[in-house]
Amino acid sequence: MKLRIKGNALRLRLTQGEIRTLAESGQVQERTEFPGGVALVYRVSSDEKIQDISIDYEGSLIDFRIPATLAARWCGTDLVTLSASVPVPSGSAQVVLEKDYACLVPRAGEDESDHFPHPRAAEGHGRC
Repeated sequence: MKLRIKGNALRLRLTQGEIRTLAESGQVQERTEFPGGVALVYRVSSDEKIQDISIDYEGSLIDFRIPATLAARWCGTDLVTLSASVPVPSGSAQVVLEKDYACLVPRAGEDESDHFPHPRAAEGHGRC
């Protein structure tokens, strides 16, 4: 799972295996360790109790929650992107969750074997 943060915009990209895990277990998470024994954990979970995509941050955990019916649709169809504007004290945060496509032009040193096939791959041009 890839996490990109810029200001109040958060974007996650999930591979095929991570989408499968989310569908089967209701959650998937990643952990980034730092010196001193601390880590940042980011998690996506399906939640039957909510109506809209939400995010929370507590301790060292960024928790992205998706309504269960929306998560099932995303995991079980060719729907690529989920997005929401989530209220925060300074206004709103943009949250985007995407299925991670393989790049059209492979990058050295990157394993994209679990990425979704790019829909434009047959055209033979372009980028990620």
